[in-house]
Amino acid sequence: MTTAAERKPSVGEFILRTRAVGPALALVVAVALFSLTTRTFLNADNLSLVVQQSLVVGTLALGQTLVILTNGIDLANASIAVLATLIMAKMALGGGSAPVALVFGIVVAVAIGAISGGVVTGLRLPPFIVTLGMFTIVTAAARIYASGQSYPVSDPLLGWLGNRQYLFGRIEVTYGMGLALAMFLVAWYALTKTAWGRHVYAVGNDPEAARLSGIHVRRTVLSVYVVAGLVYGVAAWQALGRVPNADPNAYQLGNLDSITAVVLGGTSLFGGRGSVLGTLVGALIVAVLRSGLTQAGIDSLYQDVATGILVIVAVAVDRFARGRQA
Repeated sequence: MTTAAERKPSVGEFILRTRAVGPALALVVAVALFSLTTRTFLNADNLSLVVQQSLVVGTLALGQTLVILTNGIDLANASIAVLATLIMAKMALGGGSAPVALVFGIVVAVAIGAISGGVVTGLRLPPFIVTLGMFTIVTAAARIYASGQSYPVSDPLLGWLGNRQYLFGRIEVTYGMGLALAMFLVAWYALTKTAWGRHVYAVGNDPEAARLSGIHVRRTVLSVYVVAGLVYGVAAWQALGRVPNADPNAYQLGNLDSITAVVLGGTSLFGGRGSVLGTLVGALIVAVLRSGLTQAGIDSLYQDVATGILVIVAVAVDRFARGRQA
């Protein structure tokens, strides 16, 4: 008699267990659908543009994934990146060295991430509350620092990630695409091949069990927020390469978009399960949906409705998967 452990899993069970499969299938279906319903979606220039549009949110989502894997959440990630763009642009416009401005902006992002992580671990407050408060503080700080103005960026270094090359003479790629791919691969390696990554998953699954097994839970969580801050600083650089203008009102929904990408990528909001490669696919799904629906003439408000429905479905599937595996 075949036991439950020996039984070959059904297609549905395989998709639930292999978290990256579902998002990848959803991406393929979305691309196929829009290629059939619009004339220009599969155009090489359009596909390149879709990837470029996903870069900033995708980079923010990478940092968000690390935090969510520890059963946390970061509502301040986009506001941290916006503040970093303003620091970089304003320092460069004021006659400062562009390399110094770039590094200082990233350092500020890392410092804010460290503060959030320190409050979460030191005072044992819920990450939602801490990062909600940090979101309010950083958003206000960015507007005060900008004095209600936006700052154009003309320095080659700050806009370097927007530089373009052409593969096979026609496919447009940017340096930002290469950097984003490298970051996702490094994060994947760190999470799957190092002790730090195993500790991150263990803390997200059960912090008390992780502590009893000898893992420094607080240190691990703090390190995740610090690394996430570094990623948000790079997202700021990505943003200046994408649009050479630092605006205090930019990416107002960036935190929600990054969470959407993480959830659509198969990472559990309850911590301990998911992958950064799934998040990369999730960010592409968001960009593909917006591009395809726009080309199909769908109002942006209805696009938000469709995205919201997808998020709810993704969370419901995750909860169902957890129930089946319990």
